[in-house]
Amino acid sequence: MLHHRHFHIFLIASVLSIGLISSCGQGKKSYDIDSLIEDYAYEEGTEFVELHVMRPGDRDSSGEEILTSKEEAVADTVDSEADGYSEEPETEIKDERPVQRVRTRNLGRLREVFNDSNYRQLVYAQSLGIAPIRSLSDAYHTRRPIVRVKSNRDYTVDTLTHSLPYLVPEAERLLRDIGRNFQDSLKKRGDARYRVRATSLLRTPATVKKLRRVNINATDSSTHQFGTTFDLSYHRFHNLNPAVEVSTEDLKNVLAEVLYDLREQGRCLVKFERKTGCFHVTVTH
Repeated sequence: MLHHRHFHIFLIASVLSIGLISSCGQGKKSYDIDSLIEDYAYEEGTEFVELHVMRPGDRDSSGEEILTSKEEAVADTVDSEADGYSEEPETEIKDERPVQRVRTRNLGRLREVFNDSNYRQLVYAQSLGIAPIRSLSDAYHTRRPIVRVKSNRDYTVDTLTHSLPYLVPEAERLLRDIGRNFQDSLKKRGDARYRVRATSLLRTPATVKKLRRVNINATDSSTHQFGTTFDLSYHRFHNLNPAVEVSTEDLKNVLAEVLYDLREQGRCLVKFERKTGCFHVTVTH
């Protein structure tokens, strides 16, 4: 006899399977949701039973990204793993290595410069993002396409403890652009090679509730629930060149320059979070 939770998941999957199969050919968007379902079940503490819902015209299940229908696949696909890319190991920096300084622009007090309220960010999150995932059924039926986010040559994804590795395509593109611009800015100022580090991505209402116990900045109306928002650490960066170590303060200010310029272009809203050591970034288009 199936465990009660197993039976609950099996029942939902069975009903959704019938619905998905019957809806094919009616012009509805279809998603490769296997990874999201598994991650959601794990995050919620549910003993996950692997289920594969067969649909006419299914894509190869090895695909990493969650795509819309065939007509939109090209426009919505985000190249999270570049061809031929292999992850570079994170290097350990010895304490005796001299720390270099790089020239940075003086933007002023960052907590005042980057002070876009949660209310403003929530407006864009609700417009561009998915609906908060409160159940396995919600995970099957995201109203917007989302992509799985992995470390690549533009950014590093930290070990996630209260979020899932997914963003809407616009947010992933913004994250990629931030990473590239950050590396380009460093390249112009010396031999340092660092990646920005994303520390939080898509959250569910349940993980937000857990996080509020330990993080004073967490809120019930968190924009992280819409897949439009990510946090970038300004204390920790991924060093790719063990021969060169740059002051963390300078790296923070270079990242601040990049975010400032993108915000001026209307690409994002940013909140400087002092207690959690991160920039809280929401995509705006």
